[in-house]
Amino acid sequence: KTTIARLAARFYDADEGEIILGGRNIKDYDKKALMQNIAFVFQNARLFKMSLRENLLLGKENAADTEIDQALSNAGAKELVANLKDGLNTVYGAKGTYFSGGEAQRLVIARAFLKDAEFVVLDEATAFTDPENEHIIQESFRKLAANKTTLMIAHRLSTVVNADRILVVEK
Repeated sequence: KTTIARLAARFYDADEGEIILGGRNIKDYDKKALMQNIAFVFQNARLFKMSLRENLLLGKENAADTEIDQALSNAGAKELVANLKDGLNTVYGAKGTYFSGGEAQRLVIARAFLKDAEFVVLDEATAFTDPENEHIIQESFRKLAANKTTLMIAHRLSTVVNADRILVVEK
């Protein structure tokens, strides 16, 4: 299943057949332009040892504070940041500042909101979340995927029940 996501992002090209994304053959996209138009949310949420603001700005480097605030709100992560002494200036990984899998995932989703990409790839994005965070994340996915081409890969049917099309992949 992850191979499908990697092919959709052109991490490598298919040996045969074609992949159509947004109505176009994936090979018609310039790889760099494609990367700029895809927001990724993987099962292992990646936050870097830098401030939360800098982590979020990886989605859109010139985002205004109001955009960051809205992205955090859409991702259900606003209170996470608000409860930190240094807020967005908190350095992830410094002084024991870490988040649960679901909390980190909500911050990565906020980064995807800031990117506002045409295509969204969600690869097992709720795999390491607890039930409380999963509900919040599911709601944020609904908002993130609105009016976008979205590839959502999941083991649990409950994760994809609102999809327009569900494919079952075997072997």
